[in-house]
Amino acid sequence: MKLIEIVKQKVSGKDLKIVLPEGSDLRVLGAAKRLLDDGFVNPVVLGEKDEINSLAKENNLDISGLEILNAKEYDALDELVDAFVERRKGKIDEEGARELLLNDTNYFGTMLVFTNKADGLVSGATRSTGDTVRPALQIIKMKEGYKKTSGVFFMVKGEEILLFADCAITIAPDANDMAETALLSAATAKQFGIDPKVAMLSFSTKGSAKSDEVTKVSEATKIAIEKNPQLQLDGELQFDAAYVESVGKKKAPDSKVAGNANTFIFPSLEAGNIGYKIAQRLGGYEAVGPLLQGLNSPVNDLSRGCSEDDVYNLSLITAAQALDE
Repeated sequence: MKLIEIVKQKVSGKDLKIVLPEGSDLRVLGAAKRLLDDGFVNPVVLGEKDEINSLAKENNLDISGLEILNAKEYDALDELVDAFVERRKGKIDEEGARELLLNDTNYFGTMLVFTNKADGLVSGATRSTGDTVRPALQIIKMKEGYKKTSGVFFMVKGEEILLFADCAITIAPDANDMAETALLSAATAKQFGIDPKVAMLSFSTKGSAKSDEVTKVSEATKIAIEKNPQLQLDGELQFDAAYVESVGKKKAPDSKVAGNANTFIFPSLEAGNIGYKIAQRLGGYEAVGPLLQGLNSPVNDLSRGCSEDDVYNLSLITAAQALDE
C-alpha cells in the first residue's frame, strides 16, 4: 500500500487541524482547497483574508468553508502573547512577542500548535528552513532525551518506502547526533507501519577503510544500539552493502541489516541532501518531506521548489504524526 493511502486511513475521522502559514502562495492555497474537499484533515490558512480570497478568485478556487486566520484579527491574540512570553522564560518581552506574532505567520502558527489550537504546521514553500525550524525549536522544543531535530525524507517508488536522514538540518553531525537521528528515524518508520532496518552509512563497510569519518559512524552505531538493543541497526555500511542483498552477504555476511535496510542514516548533511536528490531525480523516487523529528508537536518543512502535491502530502503526514504525540 502506498504511503499516502496508509496516511489517509490513519487520519480519517480524527478531526485534526493543520496550519499552513503561507496562505498567499497558490500552491499552498490549492493544497488547502484539496484538503478541505477531501475531508481527511482540517486546513487552517494564515494570512491577509482579502489577499487570499483575491488569489482564490483569480484561480477559480472555491474556498468557502476554508478557515483563514489573520493575527491582526485574532480574538485570542493576547492569550498567545502571554503564552509566548512565558515559554521563552525572559528571552522575549510582551512587546517583542506581540510584534513577532503579528508580523510572522510562522510564529503565529507555531503558537497555535503549542496552545493546542491546531495539531501541526507545514511551512517552507516561500520561506527558508530556518524560518520554519527556529520558531519550532524556541516554542515547541525537543522531546525529553533528545537534543537536536533531524530531517527525514520518505523515498517512495511504487510499493517501496525508504527513509533517508538527516537530509535537512545538522551540517556536520557527531556520533551522538547520528545515533539520535537513527533512533528518531526508526520511531518515525514505526509510526507509519514500517518495520525499521537501520543502516548507518559510510564509505566503509565493517572496517574496510580507516579514517576519523569511519570511526564516527562506528561509534554512532554503538551508541544507538546501547540505547535501543532491540532495534535492527548496523554499521558502518556502504550503501550498496546496506541495500543490495547479494552485496550485503559478501561485505557483511553476519549482519541482520545488510542487504535488507529500509532506513538510511547519512554521515553528513551534504551526503544526505545529495543522496536523496540523486534518488529523486535519477532513480525516480518521490521524495516526501522532510519531516522534522523529535519535536513535542509536529512541524514540517517544505522545499521552496515544492509542488501543490508536496504541500498536500506533507500536510496529511503531519496530521498522522500528531496522532502519535
